[in-house]
Amino acid sequence: MKPLDVILAVLVPVIWGMGFVVAKAAMEHFPPILLMALRFSVTALVLVWWFRPPKGILMDLFWIAMVSAALQYSLTFTGLKEIDASTAALLVQLEVPFGVLMGYLVFHDRITTWQVIGMVLAFAGTTLIVGEPSLANSMFHMMLVIAGAFTWSVGQVMLKRLGVVGGFTLITWVAVLATPQLFIASFVIETGQWEAIRTAYWGVWMAVVYLGIIMTALGYAMWYHLLGKYPVGHVMPFLLLLPVAAVAGGVLFLDEILTTTILIGGVLSLSGVAIITIIGQRRRRLK
Repeated sequence: MKPLDVILAVLVPVIWGMGFVVAKAAMEHFPPILLMALRFSVTALVLVWWFRPPKGILMDLFWIAMVSAALQYSLTFTGLKEIDASTAALLVQLEVPFGVLMGYLVFHDRITTWQVIGMVLAFAGTTLIVGEPSLANSMFHMMLVIAGAFTWSVGQVMLKRLGVVGGFTLITWVAVLATPQLFIASFVIETGQWEAIRTAYWGVWMAVVYLGIIMTALGYAMWYHLLGKYPVGHVMPFLLLLPVAAVAGGVLFLDEILTTTILIGGVLSLSGVAIITIIGQRRRRLK
């Protein structure tokens, strides 16, 4: 990879990982689902002028937006509100083994021995994190984050069945369709939305801008740029930096404490994800 592209490949997971930290701070003011609705509103407003709606698949995109955006982010960030950003970022890594399992169950994708080993390590690490005594009262919210990771894998199956759609077109119209879904979900489930919007100060709005423009629009722009130039196997390993960035940001900016159990569980989970992403995929290509 060219040096500039390596920088971009490092920036993407850092931007996405710091998104957990920014969102965690912003949820001190905004309810989590409302925050996601505002996030996707900003993304949609920035991109909708440049990318036309795809013909014939808007209804499919409606359901994809509901599962992969509205439902997933509602689960993940409602869980994040009550647990540390660093813990949530580590639990979210279950997206990778869940994705492999969904590929096997739905598309009958081949699973290698190394991928199985990686999944065992990832789930073992998650078990350690969930079993951390200091998180005993946060079990429900950790399960929400894990459910969000599983929902992401379901969304990927729906996307794969959709066929080839331009990355920016997909981001744009998922954001457009997910925005009202998230506002409705917030209206039904949450309270105090209008008061939160009315009393929001500039720092909280800057967090919304970060989530909508930097994390979503710019982050995916760089990601799809890299995927367009290099094989997926060359780019995916950089995403292992995402939880590292989230953990570092949580400790530095939110004064979160990383216990030994969570650290060991995180190392196990990331090791499993690394095996699935790097070794498992490489072995699969060689077969």
